[in-house]
Amino acid sequence: MKKLIFSALIAVMVIGCKDKTDKNNIDLDSDPLANSEKTTPPPTALIEGEWKVLFDGTNFDAWKRYKEDGVGEAWKIEDGAMVFYPPKEREKGEKYNLVTKEEFTNFVLSIDWKISEGGNSGIFWGVQEIESLREAYHSGPEIQVLDNEKHPDAKNGPVRQAGALYDMVGPSEDVTKPVGEWNTCVITVDHITNKGNVLLNGTEIASFPVHGEEWEAMIDKSKFKGSEHFGKYKTGKIGLQDHGDIVSYRNIKIKTLD
Repeated sequence: MKKLIFSALIAVMVIGCKDKTDKNNIDLDSDPLANSEKTTPPPTALIEGEWKVLFDGTNFDAWKRYKEDGVGEAWKIEDGAMVFYPPKEREKGEKYNLVTKEEFTNFVLSIDWKISEGGNSGIFWGVQEIESLREAYHSGPEIQVLDNEKHPDAKNGPVRQAGALYDMVGPSEDVTKPVGEWNTCVITVDHITNKGNVLLNGTEIASFPVHGEEWEAMIDKSKFKGSEHFGKYKTGKIGLQDHGDIVSYRNIKIKTLD
């Protein structure tokens, strides 16, 4: 009997030692929890494959007011989105357009937008912060963000409706979701191939050149005819428009093509 008890104790000690040895020899590469302390936290501008996140729902680190520092109190972060609330009182000409701190040339931009009832806003590219230019749209072409049902600009034809290359190329169809719902817009600007296009909620609704004679001809037929700066810059900042209406943006990321 004593020999059996002694043998059992030896067996328990051996198993305990083996268990301890196994725990001390965990493969850190295959155990994400064990490896987590070695992982460096990602920076604010997160990288997802080839995508750079310009807004992750937590801060405005990649953004600033057009020709100003900071973003101003009119822009808030709510439920992972940046929301613009037009100030009830502001000085004449005071605007809260946002632009990226970084410039881009050839890219694919993905962004979700939600417009308020009767609202208007826009997404720019190629924006230059030139002192003499009061607004971002004086240099940057715009993809329209609009309530097609209730904003009067929609009555001015497709070139003023949501998803349009504003005042130049109208959407082939209206695929916007009802006011209060999110729309996903993917904008491609590629000067290498001289092609741009807009996908709204998974449907390509507009395509256009982005420089050259055809591009200039489109400008000459628009309200921007004769502008010294509009659409002239291949490299510039991404912008979001203060048009005096509540608008929300989220999930903003960009992929450079060069």
